[in-house]
Parts: sequence; C-alpha cells; structure tokens
Amino acid sequence: MRMQRDESARRAPGALEAEVLAILWEADGPLAPAEVQERLEGDLAYTTVVTILSRLHDKGVAAREKQGRSFRYHAVEDEPGLAARRMTKVLDNEPDRRSVLARFVSNLSKSDERELRKLLGKPGTGR
Repeated sequence: MRMQRDESARRAPGALEAEVLAILWEADGPLAPAEVQERLEGDLAYTTVVTILSRLHDKGVAAREKQGRSFRYHAVEDEPGLAARRMTKVLDNEPDRRSVLARFVSNLSKSDERELRKLLGKPGTGR
C-alpha cells in the first residue's frame, strides 16, 4: 500500500520547476538528475526530477549535454533573463503590442520609468 502525501505539502503549480531552476543557477556547472535530486528538499522520485529537467529543456530555459548514457543540465539564462523571456512571450501573444507597451510603461513607478528611459537611450539597447 502506498502512503498518501499530505495535501498541505503539495507545491504550487510551477514551484518545482522554479526550485530546480534555482538549483541549476546556483551550481558551478552542469548537473546530473541525481545531483539535482539530492539538492531538492523532500523525497522526489528520480523520474520526477528527470521529467522536470526535460520540461525545462523543452521550454528552452535549460540546456543539456550528453555524458555517457545520460544528460547533464544547466540553466540557459539567469533570473533576469528568464523574466525578460516571459515578458516577451506575453507580449508576443498580444495582438495590439503598442497598447500593451503603453499600458506597461504608464504603470511603471517613476524610478522604473527613469531606468527604462536610461536603458533605451544607450546604444545597443533598442532595436
């Protein structure tokens, strides 16, 4: 008979992927699934860890390299890069990009708006 996991111990959707990404960001180099499993809190099955790593790879946020019969994984981007990727994905799915961008900028704090203006004024930051 399998023991049921306490419902209060369940992670929020996406939380496990975030935990695995944090482990990849902190690592000095690529990690095998077993190494990721060791660093995760709790008693996740090896197959669960492999599934999460595969999903991260499929989403393009983790890269993998073949080593022997298995893979080692590393994060493709850091946290700011991942946040920027998510923002771009949201923007790409909107039919009226100009309105979305205008609304986004109008909702920025004054300090964020100043920072954005500085970034846009630098060569190589705009397109």
